[in-house]
Amino acid sequence: MLAMDVVDTLRRRQRLVDREFDSEGREQDLKQRLHKIYAAQGIEVPDHVLEEGVAALREERFVYKSPPASFATRLARLYASRASWGKWVISGFAALLLVWIVYYFMVVAPRAALPERLESAYQSVVEVAKSDEPGQQAEQLYKTAITALQGGDEESARLALESLHDLRTAVEQTYTLQIVSRPGEKSGVWRIPDANPDARNYYIIVEAVSADGRVQQVPVLNEESGRIEHVSKWGLRVEEDVFQRIAADKQDDGIIQQRKFGVKQSGQLQPDYLISTTGAAITQW
Repeated sequence: MLAMDVVDTLRRRQRLVDREFDSEGREQDLKQRLHKIYAAQGIEVPDHVLEEGVAALREERFVYKSPPASFATRLARLYASRASWGKWVISGFAALLLVWIVYYFMVVAPRAALPERLESAYQSVVEVAKSDEPGQQAEQLYKTAITALQGGDEESARLALESLHDLRTAVEQTYTLQIVSRPGEKSGVWRIPDANPDARNYYIIVEAVSADGRVQQVPVLNEESGRIEHVSKWGLRVEEDVFQRIAADKQDDGIIQQRKFGVKQSGQLQPDYLISTTGAAITQW
C-alpha cells in the first residue's frame, strides 16, 4: 500500500519525475527528494519501498491500460451502457409483443377457429329445422365455405358463416305476415324489369309482426341486388290481379280488410302464404 502511495505521489509531481527519469544516474536524487516529501508529512519511508514505487512507476505497473478492441470488449461496453439504451429496447420489445398479441387474437385465433364455427353454425340450423329446405340450404352454404377455405378464400368463408347465422335466425322466427296499411305508407308498388321494359312486376308491401304486436327485423333476399338484407318491411311479388284486388280494397275506405298475408312458424324457412305470391322480394321502393 505504501508503494502504491509512492507511485501516486510521483504521479502528482509528474514534472519532477519526467526530469529525473530523463537524466541518467539521477534515480538516487529522486529517492532523496521523495524522502524529503514524506518527511515533511511526518512519514518515514524505507529505501526499498521507494525503490519499489519508482520501479512500479517506471514499469507502469499500477497504470490502467484499456484492453485491446475485440468482440468481447464491445459486448462488455454495450452491457455497461445498458442504462441508456435498455429502456428503449424494452419499450420496443413490449410494443412488438402487444402487436403480436393483437394480431393473434384478431387474426390468427379467429382464422384457426373458422372451420369449427362453420360446423357449429351448420349443425345449429339442422337442429332447429322442421323441414328439408333449411337443412339443404345450410348444407350448401357449409360446403361452399369449406371449399373457399381450402382455396384460401377466407372472406367468402366468413360471408357463408354470416349467411348460416342469418338462416338460423330466419328458421327460428315466428310471426304473422301482414300487409302494411297505414296513412302515408304504400301498401303496394310496381316495377318495370330491366329484362323486359314492356312488362310490370307487382309487389305487395308486408311486415312481420310478432305475437305481442311488435314489428320484427327479418333477413330477406332482395331479388334486385341478390343480397340478403335485414328489414322490417319488404315487397312480395304477386300477380297483377292480386295486386289490383288489394288496391281496390284499400281505395274503398282507406283500409285493407284482409291484411293477413301469411304465417311463419318456427322451424320453417318460409311462411305459409294465405295470398298467392312467387316469394320473390324487394327491399327498397
